[in-house]
Order: sequence, then structure tokens, then C-alpha cells
Amino acid sequence: MKVFKAVEMNRCIGCLSCMITCSAVNQQDHSILKSAIRIKTSGGLTGKFVAIVCQACKDDVPCAEICPTGALKKRPAGGVLLDKDNCIGCELCVGACTVEAIYFDQEAKKPIVCKHCGVCVRFCPHGCLELVEEVQ
Repeated sequence: MKVFKAVEMNRCIGCLSCMITCSAVNQQDHSILKSAIRIKTSGGLTGKFVAIVCQACKDDVPCAEICPTGALKKRPAGGVLLDKDNCIGCELCVGACTVEAIYFDQEAKKPIVCKHCGVCVRFCPHGCLELVEEVQ
């Protein structure tokens, strides 16, 4: 099973192609606010870009552990999958994520979590992102 990693962020030019593609494919929306990955500068206009994304926790998965309905389920390789039908929109998972990589869709009242699908990797024009095979 593979997990998403931001490996070469020194190549990132901040085009946001990864964010737009993630939103379009996974949320059927073209808003960068509905992406499971966030690209930010680490220091204004001259700073390098950083990717804020799920780190694919394996053992201690705070977002899944705090979920009162079990809507977030651990993936075998790390990270979580969201069962939208069981989610009550309480936002506890957003606060529990230690890297602040769970975003909340205010319209749908559901969290936006990276499912490590790799669509962002395929659309990154500079090879900043990749899917890495993880041992289970």
C-alpha cells in the first residue's frame, strides 16, 4: 500500500496544481479550500514552499482515536479513510491532527482528509510529490 509524501519541496514554485486537482477529483469542486493538501510559503514571497499534508500516522492516529462515531478508520499503511455516512461533523479530528492536515468543508460539514490516492502526485509539474510504498 502506498502513502503520499512531499519529498522535493525545494522544486515547488507554488502553482497549486496539486491542490486544484485534489479538490476537483476528490470533492468535485475547484476550490483550493477543499483540497486535502495545502501549499504555503515558509516565509512570505521569498520563502520556500511547504506542503501541509497527512503524515500517514500508523500506530498513534489521534484523528481516528478522537472520532466519536468511528467515521475515521486507520489505513493499513498509515493515515485514515473517512466514512462520510458515519461522520457527524463535530470537527474533533481537525483539532486532533498533530500536523494540522485535516481541513473542514464548511458547506458539507465534513472533514477533508488525504486518502493517499496520488492524484496530486500525477499533476505536480515539478516532481515535488510522490507515492511511497509502505510496509504494513
